[in-house]
Amino acid sequence: MTAATELAPARPGRDFRLFWFGETASKIGSGVSGVALPLAAVTVLGAGTFQVGLLTAATWLPWLVIGLPAGAWTDRMPRWPLMLACNLISAALLISVPISAWLGVLTFWQLTGTALLVGAAAVFFQTAYQVYLPSLLSKEQLASGNAKLQGSEAVAQVAGPGLAGALTHALGVLSALLADAASFLVSTVCLLSIRGKEEPVTRRTDTSLGRDIREGLRFVAMDPYLRTFAIFGALFNLAFVAYQAVLVVFLIREVGVDSGLVGILLMGISVGGLLGAILANPITRRLGTARGLLIVLFATVPFAALIPLTQAGWRLGLLVFGGMMIGAGTVISNVIRGSFRQLYTPRHLLGRVSVSSLFLNFSTIPLGGLLGGALGEAIGIRPTLWVVALAIAATPLVMLIGPLKTRRDLPAGPPAPPVRPARTIGVRT
Repeated sequence: MTAATELAPARPGRDFRLFWFGETASKIGSGVSGVALPLAAVTVLGAGTFQVGLLTAATWLPWLVIGLPAGAWTDRMPRWPLMLACNLISAALLISVPISAWLGVLTFWQLTGTALLVGAAAVFFQTAYQVYLPSLLSKEQLASGNAKLQGSEAVAQVAGPGLAGALTHALGVLSALLADAASFLVSTVCLLSIRGKEEPVTRRTDTSLGRDIREGLRFVAMDPYLRTFAIFGALFNLAFVAYQAVLVVFLIREVGVDSGLVGILLMGISVGGLLGAILANPITRRLGTARGLLIVLFATVPFAALIPLTQAGWRLGLLVFGGMMIGAGTVISNVIRGSFRQLYTPRHLLGRVSVSSLFLNFSTIPLGGLLGGALGEAIGIRPTLWVVALAIAATPLVMLIGPLKTRRDLPAGPPAPPVRPARTIGVRT
């Protein structure tokens, strides 16, 4: 794709719909592999609780290792070809897993390596996508576009686990990974079909990579809104991923459900994310972006405390309802915070600020995976769920530290620096 001299998408509506469809397919595939990888580790390779936690950590470790350089690199290169390369690499890695299994050479370390490298590709894709999206939408369309993409992610979280369960039951757990590989190829075709041209990348020779990274981090750290969001995201993800790391093992070994039912339960939980995507814009219009964000988080996330009460029978509903409420609150929060960051951040800093925010949010995820696995081995799976569920329930308190509690809406842009009065130099006579 050649660079244009100005931002001029040929048909913005069509191009966004193509991007949206490709992302939806890719997210559904990721939802499938998100269930299929830990299931393969447990049912095919006999992995223990800590190993499943390690597998979860490997998926997110690239954010901790290469997240910050990825933001600076993305600000220096065209995003469209970068996203294409990430898709093709991810598809090839996922195809290698069932091939190895069919040849009888699959190991836990190959699963871990696949999770690690697919996670690394996701770092670059998600960073590029945050910067690329405003090329497809006007400022007025951005919040609606983010809500649509979050809605697709929520649909994927519903369809992905259900599809994983169906494929696992019909064809085996490893065959489900081929569905994720195919979804990356669908996303690639959609990207290739986009006719509009992204805004050109300014070739920068006046600054170093390290300086660019520091500039993005400094902007987030000094801004009261972005800083509060980053702290909240880091703490929430630490606890939430610790919960996710032990959930599949908990359902199979403690509650006694089979792998097909695991997919169905996770599909039910994910309905909450779909509801959140539908309600995000009406809530912000009615309550305001800042006030709506606070009300939603305090009204939904504390229901995490229901999850450790899960037992076989009707009490499986506690897991589904608690998970649905967390999902609804998380998606609404993501829509509000993501749209705010894209509109609030100066355009030339958007890649670095986006990845700095995501880095701070996601850097705790590998720790969460390891924490969940280690606690599960040390104190048992259900006690671990109690610890992390109560931690999840407490995370909205972080939002009260920043300026959100005094506002109805989040600001449209950072405050202008104060203008210092010019110094006058007296003239002696």
